[in-house]
Amino acid sequence: MKKHIIILTLFLTALHAFGQHSKESRAKIKALKVAFLTQELQFSSVEAEKFWPIYNKHEEEIDFLRNKGRLEYKKKIKEVGDLNNLEEAEAKKFVLLRLDLEKKMVAAKEDFLSKVSVFLPYKKIIKLHISEREFTRQLMRKYGKGRKSKE
Repeated sequence: MKKHIIILTLFLTALHAFGQHSKESRAKIKALKVAFLTQELQFSSVEAEKFWPIYNKHEEEIDFLRNKGRLEYKKKIKEVGDLNNLEEAEAKKFVLLRLDLEKKMVAAKEDFLSKVSVFLPYKKIIKLHISEREFTRQLMRKYGKGRKSKE
């Protein structure tokens, strides 16, 4: 019995540490992204003061919608056991749900654009999109190299 408690404690500690590591990694990536975008876009102090609260809220909303769709898919596939077991009517609901989430994401992007275009020139908005992609590419290159060396 004592052995089981020790094993359970070690397992829960490892699980907590893994979850903490994941949160720290996300926070570190977010900080790197902020630094990268700040450097690329060269905001004035007024632009930065107005931009970051709007951008952070927008990113949270997009992440929420993306995660909601991902969780719905996983949940439903887990319920039926396999994608092949999914009824056509259920599959149609999922496709429509996905479409609805994508429409909400587009609406969120339009809202973000309308808010930042008040104080940011459109050239910087274009540069923002390009810089976000470049940051993601750099992150994927770095992650890919680390993953290949571990295999």
